[in-house]
Amino acid sequence: MNRRQFLTAAALAACRLPAGRGAPRESPFQFVDVAAAAGLVHPIVYGAADAKKYILETNGCGIAFFDYDNDGWPDLFVPGGSGVDGAPPGATNRLYKNNRDGTFTDVTKKAGLERTVWASGVCIGDYNNDGNDDLFLSCWGQNILYRNNGDGTFTDVTKEAGLLHPKPEWGAGCTFTDYNRDGHLDLFVSTYLNFDFKTVPQPGATENCTWKGIAVNCGPRGLPTGRNFLYRNNGNGTFTDVSEAAGIAKVDKRYAMTAVSADFDDDGWPDIFVACDSTPSILYRNNRDGTFTDIALEAGVAYNEDGREQAGMGVAVGDMFGQGRLDIFKTHFADDTPILYRNKGKGTFEDMTSRSGLASFTRYVGWGAGFADFDNDGLPDLLFVNGNVYPEVEKLFAEYKYKNPRMVLRNLGNGTFYNASEGSGTGITDRHSSRGCAFGDFDNDGNVDVAIMNMSEPPSLLRNETRNGNHWLKLKLIGTKSNRSAIGASVTLTAAGRRQRQDVVSQSSFYSQNDLRLHFGLGEAKQADSVEIRWPSGTVQTVGSVRGDQIVTLRESSSK
Repeated sequence: MNRRQFLTAAALAACRLPAGRGAPRESPFQFVDVAAAAGLVHPIVYGAADAKKYILETNGCGIAFFDYDNDGWPDLFVPGGSGVDGAPPGATNRLYKNNRDGTFTDVTKKAGLERTVWASGVCIGDYNNDGNDDLFLSCWGQNILYRNNGDGTFTDVTKEAGLLHPKPEWGAGCTFTDYNRDGHLDLFVSTYLNFDFKTVPQPGATENCTWKGIAVNCGPRGLPTGRNFLYRNNGNGTFTDVSEAAGIAKVDKRYAMTAVSADFDDDGWPDIFVACDSTPSILYRNNRDGTFTDIALEAGVAYNEDGREQAGMGVAVGDMFGQGRLDIFKTHFADDTPILYRNKGKGTFEDMTSRSGLASFTRYVGWGAGFADFDNDGLPDLLFVNGNVYPEVEKLFAEYKYKNPRMVLRNLGNGTFYNASEGSGTGITDRHSSRGCAFGDFDNDGNVDVAIMNMSEPPSLLRNETRNGNHWLKLKLIGTKSNRSAIGASVTLTAAGRRQRQDVVSQSSFYSQNDLRLHFGLGEAKQADSVEIRWPSGTVQTVGSVRGDQIVTLRESSSK
């Protein structure tokens, strides 16, 4: 029995009678998929539905909550893919406007966003500080930067912004981040691998083209790895590729996927964590001089506690242990566990997967994930979505179905989770092959909802119908000296003696964008006693006695 197996057995035994708050007999959560009633009826085209000949067809894409028209109601951007033999009918990215009544209207064509690409990641940020959040889309082929014109339309400014690649790349994770703290959002983009229809082996051709003895699409192992890019914002609508000078390009031989930028070592400068498939993950430490160093190995987040690389795909970041530091949760392939890293401070982490009761989740291929307080009790819960990549396999192995349920876990407040999935409604138990998911309160009722990308099906929109009388507070931050979107801001909220931390990030989950507003559960407290904001500029601002059950906009003050 190795260390992980021993700790898994111990964790399962501990979870039967957890210390602290006891596990509930029934789930406190209720999620209902209201996508069809809300008008989200268009299937997301991403390769063939019943068989996947190429890895390009398997990974899917993210999804985004995105208030593009600044009306205070999160809209929804749904990327998509194409077909190997060309784009089938209905294959396009889609923008859905929130009608403020629980429904959405497809405004894709009117907004100038109708386009068929092999999309991967989506990230949001106001790169030109004009008050309108812009849209970046990473793709196989060429990435796209859409400038928000502020009138409901968008313009493709990729070329004029200096973001065109000289050759096709497989853009993967992307995140806006102000790495040099000059008030202008820079851009980080990972690439997954080098893919070419003309050279990629056929299913079953090599050992990397089979799974459990079945011929399947090839990769990622055996295919050439990609590279990562960092683009500095020049402050005039253009970007400069500084990947080499910043040390980003030095980290190679990785199948890089979801990217999250946040201050993991609390030195006031944003770092970048990248989940990598079948290779060690990356943690770029910001050296505060325009350069980065990969410290994933010494920080304890390159491998699991057995020293093994994993098939990292989705990433959630949040203060799960209530210590005021950002922890990391990462999803992986079937027959492996997801992983939870506890932030010990000063940029070091420890693997808490087994001790948190997460080591038993080995059945499904996990993708998008997020920490969110679904019952507003002041503790961040965890939700992640699943879906196999080989639709052909379930014909021979019934246990590896292509479509899977979602998982929602309640935070028990003692370092462990309770699996509340079975009783949390059909929005959780219904089966789909899902990829990206985004978290946000689309109906502004004080409960965090979830939007989910489903392969070859319309997206899911899980309305959180949990009702328990707990209070909440939602914060919309606007930077002045800092970037207008306040990406990189860190908020510590205190209510009834409990401290919570959340940061504004541009991408997390799997290739997805959450609502940029921060949502805090207050439990029985009717107000936040204090809200402390550490802005990206270094300004620290404190607001006291903020009444709960409302959405509050906070603008960066001019004083330190």
